[in-house]
Amino acid sequence: MELESKIEGLLFYKGEDVQIKKLAELLKVTEEETEEALKKLEQSLLGRGLVLVRKDDRVVLGISSELSSIIEGIRKDEVTKELSKASLDTLSIILYKNDIAGVSRSEIDYIRGVNSSFILRNLLVRGLIERIMDPKDTRRALYKPTFDTLSYLGVTSQEQLPNYNEVRTQLQEIFKQEEHNE
Repeated sequence: MELESKIEGLLFYKGEDVQIKKLAELLKVTEEETEEALKKLEQSLLGRGLVLVRKDDRVVLGISSELSSIIEGIRKDEVTKELSKASLDTLSIILYKNDIAGVSRSEIDYIRGVNSSFILRNLLVRGLIERIMDPKDTRRALYKPTFDTLSYLGVTSQEQLPNYNEVRTQLQEIFKQEEHNE
C-alpha cells in the first residue's frame, strides 16, 4: 500500500487534525517522506469529495467546497433534529466524567465501547460541547460541556446534575480497574 493511501486511512480513522510529525512517527517514515506523500494525496483527491486541509504543522481530511451547500443542509438538519441515544450517552459521559480539564475521546470511546468521532463532531456543531487542547499533552484534545448546555439543563454547575457524585464514583472505579488491569 502506498504511503499516501496509509495517510488517507489514518486521517479518515482519526476524524480530526493530526500533526505531520505524528503521522511520520505512526508510519515509521521521515517527515520529508510524509510531506511528499501528503503532496501526492492532495493531487489524488483533486476533483473528488474530499480535500486535504493544512494548517500550520497539522493536516485533516475535509469536504470539497463543491459540496458546501449539500453539507450545509445536512448540518442544519443535524442541529435541528433530536439527539440520538448515542449522542445523549456521549454528552452524559462528558457531563459526568468531566474533570476540570475535560475528558478525552479515548476515554469516551472506552466507556462507550465504540469510536465516538462522529458523535463528538455532531455535539460540537450543535454547540453542546467544546474542544480544548489538553494542557498536559498538546497532541490530545479534551471535551467539556458548554455553558449553554448547563444553562439548558437548568443547572449552574455540573455537581447539580442528578446523582452526580454516585455516577462520578462509578466512572472513577471503571478507570481504576482499567489502570489495574494494564
